[in-house]
Amino acid sequence: MEQYITFFGNHPMLSAVWVALVVMIVFTTIKMKMSPIKIISPQELTFLVNREQGVVVDIRDDKAFKGGHIIDSKHLTKDKISKNDFALLESVKDKPIIVVCNAGISAQGVATQLLKAGFSRVNVLKGGISAWISAGLPVVKK
Repeated sequence: MEQYITFFGNHPMLSAVWVALVVMIVFTTIKMKMSPIKIISPQELTFLVNREQGVVVDIRDDKAFKGGHIIDSKHLTKDKISKNDFALLESVKDKPIIVVCNAGISAQGVATQLLKAGFSRVNVLKGGISAWISAGLPVVKK
């Protein structure tokens, strides 16, 4: 224990950065656990779709969507997202919505918009379509 105290005393800047990182990790973890938006795996996506009639919403560009997407997924364009035009999804507002992008990063923002628009069961596919393909799951091309 004395070695830690000595280290912290000799390296205050490094110690402050370390403490800040730990606090940020703890804060982010708690925020994720408390968030109504759930991050799900490809297997959880299939369970939601098969057991609860979940709806997959692909937010990638047209070229990527036509190049391969999850079966029965709905394509939501950037224009509609920027205008908060979720009319395509109004009929499935009470079902689980799973937002899919390329790598699972940009889907977070769209999921937040959907939550604010009144969709209560919003999820994000962890790793996006890349995780889906890596898991060996099927895609369709149009």
